Amino acid sequence: MNPPVTLANWRSAPFNRWGFQHVRELIPSADIPNDPHRVWELPVQKRNIDGEFLVETQTDALVILHRGRLIAEHYAHGMTFETPHILMSLSKSLMGLLFGSLGIDPDPPVTDSVPEVGTTAYAGASVRHLLDMRAGVKFEEDYLATSGPIVEYRKAYGWNPLRPDEAPGDLHSFYQVLKERDGPHGGGFKYISPNSDLLGWVIERATGRRYADLMSELLWKPMGAERTASITVDRLGAPGCAGGMCATARDLVRVGQWMIEHPSPWIEDIERNGDRQAWDAGNLVPYFPGMPIHYRSQWYVLHGTSPLIFGLGSYGQNLFIDRKNELVIAKFSSQALPVDAERIGLTMRAVSQIRKTLS
Repeated sequence: MNPPVTLANWRSAPFNRWGFQHVRELIPSADIPNDPHRVWELPVQKRNIDGEFLVETQTDALVILHRGRLIAEHYAHGMTFETPHILMSLSKSLMGLLFGSLGIDPDPPVTDSVPEVGTTAYAGASVRHLLDMRAGVKFEEDYLATSGPIVEYRKAYGWNPLRPDEAPGDLHSFYQVLKERDGPHGGGFKYISPNSDLLGWVIERATGRRYADLMSELLWKPMGAERTASITVDRLGAPGCAGGMCATARDLVRVGQWMIEHPSPWIEDIERNGDRQAWDAGNLVPYFPGMPIHYRSQWYVLHGTSPLIFGLGSYGQNLFIDRKNELVIAKFSSQALPVDAERIGLTMRAVSQIRKTLS
């Protein structure tokens, strides 16, 4: 009999293969309902796509839309078109879309909405600094760490088990741990997941609404999602905006298609207005060597005649949108390493080849 998947091992291979498809059985979650009367049907026009990279990148699902038609679909490891899968940090990018649809001013200090963080390293940071990952907060995003703030963060999230002698925490209280700065707000890009959860807190404060309800009302239903999504919540109901959304691969490509068919000043801003110098001074450049990239409102953008907007999550979650060529690629994986430079590179090269084939 195989060892059970538990809160202690669900992100570790080989347990993550099952865990990433059954998050709701492990962690409390809130529904993000779709509207069954507004489902956007995917016209099918299948064609052959070279998928040699799928095995090497431990792909659980791959769905490709071109000009609004489903041209390729691949599932493995027990997944089907109906199976939800965790998005990990792709959740941030979907939050970036939600933020833009709410019309919240990104320029004021975050403490205007959440004064509780006024005694933390976030004092003086604007909401825009959070959106663009340019808050000068000391926090090491080391997914393999066994102690330190990131482990306390995961426990506050409800993603890691507590020791028998530990009292339960919560996501909002966790920010009091983050007292130190390691640079100015508005400096170079630094990837810090708590920035995104703080944005979720800003959204709920500014609107007086639950995050999951807003995501359903303003994105999931309008874009024609086929199935209800979900998001993990802590013990007090705070949403895991940085990484806790779960959805099907087909609904994830619908997000990309919605971005193509419903252009907005916010999406145009994402594509055009990130700070390339801030990215080049940041901590993710080694994973994208030589690539001209900026980061804006929780999205990455690869520059070029056809800019590629993309989101990515640990263990190999991807969403790529080439608006000019009307191409969307969604990919779920259960890789062994949270951040794997070799497999990121392999995926980026495969996406480049797909774009050349279809453009």
